[in-house]
Amino acid sequence: MKSVNPIRAGLVLGAIGAGYHLIRVGLVLLGRAQPHTIGSLNFPQTAAIIVAGTAIAGFIVGVVAGLIWNRLCKLPPKARLSWAAALVMAIAAIGFGVWRTWLSPLAVRVARGEQDVAVQVFGLGTVEARVTSKIGFKISGVLVDLRADVGDRVAKGTVLARLDDREQRARVARAKAAIEQAQANLQKADAGLEKAQANFTNAKSISERRQKLVQSSVASVETAETAKAAEDAARADVGLATSDVTVAQAAISDTQAQLQQESATLDFHTLTAPYDAMITARSKELGSALAAGEPVFTLIDPQSVWVLAFIDESKAGEIKVGEPAQIVLRSRPSQRLSGRVVRIEPESDRVNEERKVEVGFDHLPDDFNLGEQAEVYITTRHLAQATLVPEAAIIAPTKDHGAVWTVENGYLQQRQVALGDRLLDGRYEVTGGLPADAQAIIQLRSGMRVGRAAAIADEPKR
Repeated sequence: MKSVNPIRAGLVLGAIGAGYHLIRVGLVLLGRAQPHTIGSLNFPQTAAIIVAGTAIAGFIVGVVAGLIWNRLCKLPPKARLSWAAALVMAIAAIGFGVWRTWLSPLAVRVARGEQDVAVQVFGLGTVEARVTSKIGFKISGVLVDLRADVGDRVAKGTVLARLDDREQRARVARAKAAIEQAQANLQKADAGLEKAQANFTNAKSISERRQKLVQSSVASVETAETAKAAEDAARADVGLATSDVTVAQAAISDTQAQLQQESATLDFHTLTAPYDAMITARSKELGSALAAGEPVFTLIDPQSVWVLAFIDESKAGEIKVGEPAQIVLRSRPSQRLSGRVVRIEPESDRVNEERKVEVGFDHLPDDFNLGEQAEVYITTRHLAQATLVPEAAIIAPTKDHGAVWTVENGYLQQRQVALGDRLLDGRYEVTGGLPADAQAIIQLRSGMRVGRAAAIADEPKR
C-alpha cells in the first residue's frame, strides 16, 4: 500500500464537491434547476455558502482520510483489517448522519384551514367619562352642610350640600310681609274707590235736580253752579281713588316679584345633582367660605363611561361606528368585556399619528376606575375561511407578497404567495399563489431545501 499526500487528497475532494455545486449553480442560472434556500436566505447567498461549505468539508475529509490511509500503510496486515473495519463503521455512521440530516423526510408542521377568523385592530387607551361636570353654588357663602362624598351615586335632584341661609330666609320673610302690606293697601284703596264712587253718584244726582229747578225758576243759578262744582269734585275723587287702586295693585306685583327673587336666591343656597351621577371628587369641606361659582363636587354620568383608545392611523381606516369590540382592563387581565365603537374623533394625534376612538361598554362594571389603562380589540370583519401563516415562516415578506415553504406531493417546494390581512398574533392570511394540493409550512427548520422529502407532523396538543 502506497502512502498519499493528505493535503493533495483534501484539495481533490474539495474541488470535486465545489465543482458539483458550481455545475448546479449554472443549471439554476439557466433555469434548469431549483435553487437551494437556507432559512430565510435565498439564491445567490445560499449558493456561495453551499459551494464554500462543500469545498471546506471536502478538504477536511480528504486530509483526514489521507492521514488515516498513511497510518494504515504502516500497520501489519492484521491491524490493517481491524482499522479497515473501524473505518467502514465510521463511514457508515457518517453516511447515516448525512442521510439523517439532508436526505431523510423532514418532519414539518403545516397550516390548517381555519373558519370564521376574526380580523381585529388593537388599541391602547384609558377609561374616561364623556359627561363630566364641576358643580358649585351660584352665590357666595359659608358651607354648613355636606351630604355626599367621593364614590357616591346620586339621583337627579338629590341634595348634595347647603350654604348658611339664615340671612336669606329673613329676606324671604320680609318679602312675604311686604306682600301682606301691599294687599292691605289694596283693600284700603278699594274701599276709598267705593266711597268716592258713592259720593260722585250722590253729587251727580243733586246736580241734575238743581239744573232742573233752575229751568223751572224754583232754584237760583248760583245754587245750580254749586251743585255742578260738587259733582266735578266728586268725579275727580273717583279718578284719584282709581289711581290709588292701580298703585296698590302694582305694589303687590312688585312685592311678589321680590318674593320670587328672594326665594330663588334662597334655592341657590342648596346644591342638587343635575342628573343621575357618580361623585368623583369633593373639593370643599364644612365651614369653607365659597365664592360664587367655585366648584364643590365633580360629577360624571356613569352611562357615558367609555374607553378612549388610540389606534394607529394605518389600521384605523377599517374601523366603523357600531363595530363590536372587546375591552381588557388592566385590573382584570383575564376578563374580556364586550363593547362597541360609539364614536371616532374627527381629529387625530398629530405627534403620535394615532386616531382617537371611543369604545362604550355593553355592561359597565360597577367598580370601574376612571383613568385605568385598557386594551381594546375592535373586530372589523370575519374571514369565512382562511389559510394563516406566521410572519416568521414567510421569506422576505412585503406588504402584500412573500415566499413560503410548501409540501407538495410529499416534497418541499417554495412558492411566492399573495398576503392579505395580518392578525394580531402575527399570522398573515394567504390569499393566492398556493396550488390546490400545496400545504403551507408554518415553522421553518434547518435542512430545508427544494425537492427534499417531507412528512407532515401532527399538531402539538394544547
